[in-house]
Amino acid sequence: MNVLVVNCGSSSLKFQLINYDNRDVLAKGLCERIGIDGRLVYEPKNGEKEVTEAAMPTHVEAIQMVLDALVNEKSGVIKSLEEVDAIGHRVLHGGMKITNSVIIDDEVIKVIEECADLGPLHNPANLMGINACMKLMPGVPNVAVFDTAFHQTMPPKAYMYGIPKEYYEKYAIRKYGFHGTSHRFVSGRYGQLHGSVEGTKIITCHLGNGSSISAIKDGKVVDTSMGFTPLDGFIMGTRSGGIDPSVVTYIMNKEGLTPDQMSDLMNKKSGFLGLSGVSSDCRDLWAAAKEGNERAKLTLEIVSYQIKKFIGSYAAAMGGVDAVIFTGGIGENDSSMRALVCEDMEFLGMKLDAERNNVREEAKISADDSKVEIWVIPTNEELLIARDTMEIVSKLK
Repeated sequence: MNVLVVNCGSSSLKFQLINYDNRDVLAKGLCERIGIDGRLVYEPKNGEKEVTEAAMPTHVEAIQMVLDALVNEKSGVIKSLEEVDAIGHRVLHGGMKITNSVIIDDEVIKVIEECADLGPLHNPANLMGINACMKLMPGVPNVAVFDTAFHQTMPPKAYMYGIPKEYYEKYAIRKYGFHGTSHRFVSGRYGQLHGSVEGTKIITCHLGNGSSISAIKDGKVVDTSMGFTPLDGFIMGTRSGGIDPSVVTYIMNKEGLTPDQMSDLMNKKSGFLGLSGVSSDCRDLWAAAKEGNERAKLTLEIVSYQIKKFIGSYAAAMGGVDAVIFTGGIGENDSSMRALVCEDMEFLGMKLDAERNNVREEAKISADDSKVEIWVIPTNEELLIARDTMEIVSKLK
């Protein structure tokens, strides 16, 4: 059976067409820089990688390009979209109503829409993918896999906020955590490499345009950096990360901003972009920093500093740490950022091997005498989404 996995991020869309019977990836690819200039990287099995530069104002155009690529006469891997048996969608936020992977119906779509204000950069994009697939491939079951599900093991002391409890009871205001599929995959992969996740204390660092860090003990999340929305934590591509709440009201009063305008400022105009004035892309920051751009240098220092603090605090929360794992677009590919994060962390038992760190694939990059293992483990959210999708769809038959 073929599963099309659609993973829409804030400025990207990853996809894979997987024959789940043998776990064979028939085609995969990435639409990146959506909303900027747009590029499709399409890689069919046993075929050459194709790169197409094209305008992608929204995720709708991106998904259409993906579907066209899968069935095109030259390098398509299926003759028609009828060969797709099921579609699995990564969805950011299900609130308190949905905490497991589910078949998408009108009620599920309604919940995703209701939670859009909790995930303004993702839920609307997720819905674009869902609606496009349902329109173009009617009758094919669609499954939603939620980022928030893996973090539901957090104890109340980790997810409750210091505000009147009535707001939790009325509006379900609490820490949810995100990137759950990625954290679930890499922590599970670490368990495979070591025989089990039982008895382990792991800190997983998903670093990309959106970033989060999770503390995972015995395979269960005990805390995570993102909170009520993906805005919390540390600075990201365009997100501010955690700041003094009074800064929000102060800026609103000084600038005469509405709540929506302030949300837009913190979600889309802050982070790497706002601090550096250069770009939301970490690669652009490194290039600018090499040319002497002081704002770019400071931004890189700030993000690595904030990541260090989360690693230290989560080691304290778990009473130690056995491994720190880097994943995500930055975590997997940016050896310089990994080096910055691990610098001066020997006190915690972390010692990076500079030569081993020069990788972009799964590898142990810590020195032989490091007490804490340091790993690069590329995430594979698509495979987990496909697995959940097939498990749910198979029950319908």
